Amino acid sequence: MGIADDMRNKADDLKGRAKEAAGAATGNEDLKTEGQADQGIAAAKQKVADAAEKVKDGVEAVKDKLTGNS
Repeated sequence: MGIADDMRNKADDLKGRAKEAAGAATGNEDLKTEGQADQGIAAAKQKVADAAEKVKDGVEAVKDKLTGNS
């Protein structure tokens, strides 16, 4: 988890926004809904990546305390 995941999630979000906008502009409800779904998936992936990063930081802090490297 890192910068590459953040960039990928942001790209997926932007792609979803573009689909939603194109669907709204053309009256294509399926495309609009697909864009909204893509945005939701990107947001969920980002939340998982953020949570994993916090867990990793917590594990490192505990490891540092146990080894005396604080």
